[in-house]
Amino acid sequence: MTDETPTHAGVVDTLTELFEGRARRRYGLAHVDQYAHAVQSGSRARALNLPPALVVAALLHDIGHMVHDLGEHPAAAGIDDRHERSGADWLARHFGPAVVMPVRLHVEAKRYLCATDPSYAARLTPDSIESLGLQGGPMNPSELAAFEAHPFAKDAVALRRIDDQAKDPDAPRPGFETFRADIVLALCAEAPLCS
Repeated sequence: MTDETPTHAGVVDTLTELFEGRARRRYGLAHVDQYAHAVQSGSRARALNLPPALVVAALLHDIGHMVHDLGEHPAAAGIDDRHERSGADWLARHFGPAVVMPVRLHVEAKRYLCATDPSYAARLTPDSIESLGLQGGPMNPSELAAFEAHPFAKDAVALRRIDDQAKDPDAPRPGFETFRADIVLALCAEAPLCS
């Protein structure tokens, strides 16, 4: 087990407070709030036996919605909140690329999947279709090639598929604190002094 340093405890506590306080907003047009979406995403990543960094990326992928003040559904007003960028920038203060890059790329992964998998595009929820238009729509061939060449493209696609499935209002709702050990492991991956 990795020891939790005071710095790591502070990061986990900050994240817990943020999610307990700001993640109670509705998640777009889905019938879940951002908290349920986050813990479902993290739980799905765990169930797939993904590495701790990808479990944490799944858990925190929409943190950008919580660090802006654009409301619950900015896409309805024609605003792309660029939550993937603001979230990744916020996370980069504490985590390394294995957490940050899948978060930064999860919207690009949606655009990628829409361009490469017609059945994926057909399953998008109404709010995801709405935001897709604001986010640039399906990728063109040059965007596809650039995305596929990115070292975190596969992780971003895995995260995106988890994201799309984590909108079940009847799914179990574990507490955010149940991810504490995963978060510490992801923090320690960037700090060789963890033991």
